[in-house]
Amino acid sequence: MMPNNKVYPLSLLFLTLLFSSLSSIGQIVLKDKKYHVNTKIFSQTDSGTLKLDIYYSGKITETKPTVLFVFGGGFVMGRRDSKLFDQYFNTLIGHGFKVVSVDYRLGLKGKKFPSPFNTSNLKAAIDTATTDVFDATAYLIKNAKELGIDTAMIILSGSSAGAITALHADYNKRNATALSAKLPQHFQYKGVISFAGAILSYKGAPKYMMPPAPTMLFHGTADKLVPYNKVRLLNRGFFGSKYLARTFRKNGYPYYFQYVQDMGHEIAGSPMVENLPDILWFIENYIIKQKRYFMEVDFKDADKKPTFSIPPALKKR
Repeated sequence: MMPNNKVYPLSLLFLTLLFSSLSSIGQIVLKDKKYHVNTKIFSQTDSGTLKLDIYYSGKITETKPTVLFVFGGGFVMGRRDSKLFDQYFNTLIGHGFKVVSVDYRLGLKGKKFPSPFNTSNLKAAIDTATTDVFDATAYLIKNAKELGIDTAMIILSGSSAGAITALHADYNKRNATALSAKLPQHFQYKGVISFAGAILSYKGAPKYMMPPAPTMLFHGTADKLVPYNKVRLLNRGFFGSKYLARTFRKNGYPYYFQYVQDMGHEIAGSPMVENLPDILWFIENYIIKQKRYFMEVDFKDADKKPTFSIPPALKKR
């Protein structure tokens, strides 16, 4: 639910690490409903084959709005087909959406881990992942009729590194960067749902040439892995959900921001279980009805303690 909500129409106020496996072609069962999964190859890269899983009910050719999901894992690990996403995916499918979960190249695997003074490897990893998301998007657009994809209603979503990638995909497309050139000029993502994401900029604070898609941001105020606010050194910075929400409000871009007091990187995953009604509400109101809201939710569960710990694969880097 949404305690301490503040909703401001623009007319009043300028307004991860998740692992497991799933069969590539099969069915998922939730409350006696069966959903199909169809796996496609969307890209051949120097690192190997990239695949995407299409989760759907009914016939695959039936055109539906689509959530394109990007998994997390610090750009060094993770899977598109973790069972830990099942509740999120099944909820979306049960409400009339298709879900497409995509591979991307893990650009920090085997590389020196970034620091505030050296972010070149991180930037390269983000650019690589964003390129792969654009390739997946281009594949969906090209094969939209066969796969039943409503290309006017593709929503980005991601967790941790995947949230970073999702935010960068919309950011690059809205700014018409060279990375986004492979997508049709008229195409834009319809929305973004980010679980503990941020934008890395080498040109000062993030700016949009055209307004971004309506964006839903979740973040823990004590996140030590992805900055809640910002980490900045001269003209370079890593700008988290708090900073992005402030930017959206200042510029009149519709957004929803839930910040969870005293919690860390758990918020990269917990909303996919605990905030499903909020996510559906956001899609219905911000994306389908195109409500121009500013919304901030200050949430604290006094009985809940942080549980996230950095996996060994990241600790030793």
